Amino acid sequence: MKFERVLGLEYIKSHLKNSTEKGRISHAQLFVGNEGVGLLPMALAYATHLICNSSNNSEIALQKCEKFGHPDMHFAFPTATTEAIKPKKPISNLFLEEWRKFISQNPYQNLYEWMQFIGVEKKQGNISVHEAADIVKTLKLKSYEGGYKVMIIWMAEKMNTEAANKLLKLIEEPPEKTVFLLLTENEDLILPTIKSRCQTLYFPLLSEDEIIHGLTTFENASLAEANRIAKQSDGNYNKALHILKNNDTAAEFETWFIQWVRAAFKAKNNAAVIQDLISWSETIAKTSREKQTRFLKYCLQFFRQALLINYKASSLTYLKPTSTSFKLENFAPFIHGSNILAINKEINDAIYLIERNGNSKIVLLDLSIKLTRLLHTKENA
Repeated sequence: MKFERVLGLEYIKSHLKNSTEKGRISHAQLFVGNEGVGLLPMALAYATHLICNSSNNSEIALQKCEKFGHPDMHFAFPTATTEAIKPKKPISNLFLEEWRKFISQNPYQNLYEWMQFIGVEKKQGNISVHEAADIVKTLKLKSYEGGYKVMIIWMAEKMNTEAANKLLKLIEEPPEKTVFLLLTENEDLILPTIKSRCQTLYFPLLSEDEIIHGLTTFENASLAEANRIAKQSDGNYNKALHILKNNDTAAEFETWFIQWVRAAFKAKNNAAVIQDLISWSETIAKTSREKQTRFLKYCLQFFRQALLINYKASSLTYLKPTSTSFKLENFAPFIHGSNILAINKEINDAIYLIERNGNSKIVLLDLSIKLTRLLHTKENA
């Protein structure tokens, strides 16, 4: 993969290229950033750059790198036991064919999509000590072309402590011309002893213009469509692609949201309506955790749009409900400065709990009961 295929991040591209040219290549680098900003695409492009620049035949090396099959480009990523690999220990090398197809489709995808791709979306993927042992074994081998070897560890925060400790010495003193690229969306979960041995690069969110460029150039989206999607994407290109390709999900989320706020609004001093909130919570809880968190993030957007309309900033809005029975302008007066921060906090708390395997039904019902109170909060004069 070439740097040209990586959206934005021009400063980081320049830094990586310059460090290569000057021979100042850190043997262990930690890429930190949110989902969809391009950690993996940048790592793939950088690995390609290192390998091809140190190859005796850069054209052939590039062809292999473009297919993610170069013998000096190595991968480690979260895995879990599947029916196909039992009773073997799940390590990345057993999933390389699936992995190459996955990143060829879209290298901006997230962990849930990877686990879904290999058919274990209900399991928690991790990078185990068996993976670490395989990495040690792999990197002891000589470089195929005598140049750089690159080990890309995707979602490095999923390394358990035993695996991280096994890799410590290798990361600190790797073989000659061996580069570790650790990619993480949550720096706080990286073992401090690992982090201290890495040079850290922080990735910013993508700008709307960069997302528009990606959608129009690589996805053939119209400029108007790309503009609308870029405003909803929160600097996340993967999210932008989801919005572009999953209009059916957006319609489903809108239906759930309308059902939710209507029931929550009616539930005050009306115990009978609580059953509607219970039923609603059960419905959402039956879906995957990834879908639950995506829906709650969608709700955050909806509330923010309502706030903008309430404060006469309609020109900044982009969400337009398709339901003829729900008018955002009629809902907007109930979202204001006296409750928006509390609503945001409660939804983000719910996302946090769901992502950490909290009981979704209980979390969503608790959130719903709190929303009942917050929607009836009066705006301070």
